[in-house]
Amino acid sequence: MDKLTNQQVLEKLQAQFGDKILHVAEPKGLLTIVTDKTSIIDVLRLLKEDIALQFIYLTDITAVHYPELEKAFAVVYHVHSLIFNVRIRIKVFIDKQSLSIPSATILWNGANWMERETYDFFGIDFEGHPDLRRILNMDDLGVFPMRKEYPLEDPNRVDKKDFYFGR
Repeated sequence: MDKLTNQQVLEKLQAQFGDKILHVAEPKGLLTIVTDKTSIIDVLRLLKEDIALQFIYLTDITAVHYPELEKAFAVVYHVHSLIFNVRIRIKVFIDKQSLSIPSATILWNGANWMERETYDFFGIDFEGHPDLRRILNMDDLGVFPMRKEYPLEDPNRVDKKDFYFGR
């Protein structure tokens, strides 16, 4: 089989989705694209089902919180073509007022736990998920701990005061 290049993957995606591919980068050789939440399932479906691409392995789904951006949350998908040994990262930026995105469980059953973990830590709602509930934290935890809206340390801790360290 011929080697599949990032350029070939990008050309296939741009031919199919055009302006729905909002940004393209290649940090450290990893093709990274940004799309919107209305197109994410179609993009993932093409990557998985196209015989020339065969990105059949969903490596990870996670999120990143960028509090300084207008669309403060990025849902990040990593998929791998085991046939061609090529990886791709797909990002979807969503705003805090609408923290929802379609579930990838219709394409990969393994997305179930990954989406539950992302919900558990970031509070992102995956529409159509068969059992979206906390997976690692307590059910009654009222916060989403990976959001950057909480102080890193308790400001009331006395064991971190400078006078204890001779300063």
